[in-house]
Amino acid sequence: MATIIAGRNSVAEALKAGRSLTKIYMTADKASQPLRQIKALAREKGVPLEFVKPEAMQRYAPDTRHQDVIAFAAAVSFAVLDDVLARVQEKREIPFLVLLDGVEDVHNMGAVIRTAECAGVHAVLVPKRRSAPVNETVGKTSAGAVEYMPIVQVGNTTSLLKSLKKRGFWIIGAHMDGENDYFHSSLTGPVVLVIGSEGRGMSRLVRENCDILVRIPMFGQINSLNASVAAALLMYEVVRQRGDAR
Repeated sequence: MATIIAGRNSVAEALKAGRSLTKIYMTADKASQPLRQIKALAREKGVPLEFVKPEAMQRYAPDTRHQDVIAFAAAVSFAVLDDVLARVQEKREIPFLVLLDGVEDVHNMGAVIRTAECAGVHAVLVPKRRSAPVNETVGKTSAGAVEYMPIVQVGNTTSLLKSLKKRGFWIIGAHMDGENDYFHSSLTGPVVLVIGSEGRGMSRLVRENCDILVRIPMFGQINSLNASVAAALLMYEVVRQRGDAR
């Protein structure tokens, strides 16, 4: 079944990234500059574009703010972790992975993928179970970052973490009861940042397989952050520490 990509930025990024699109629908009476850009990209890439009535757009994307344009594409292709790590080694970079453990909100997942792409993360790992689907809402919330960020689907999360430990990775879990605050923890080596769900946090087995649990200091009345905000803070602490270590 085709995936629907909705929104001007998401469709434009899909075209720029060379994603295989079968068709683009655009509202007939709209002619803004972003939509003109999409029309030009569609012509350049040879993607059929049709002008339709607003009712048709609503039928195909009823629960999404489509911004007068939607595209039809094959489902996102998941990356293979060994291939990702091989490319990292070729570039002589320090591996940087993010694992979402139990993040079931599509908006949080999309926001994490967007920040991960900006922060230079090499791949986002998502379990097959207890995880948000990588759908058009994730793509839109990521502002098109799903077109560039390798997303790896994980079968057995604890087995993967054990395997990555043997390959020299440090598994860093975000937890409100962590033994160290995140900016006093060393994040310069090969790392997997583990982000749990807002409600339940990390699963017990994943938590037990973390090398260290780090906390984000809280000074207000609310004791936790949105999962995507917590992930952003930790990702950019990795960026900061690696920059200082150069």
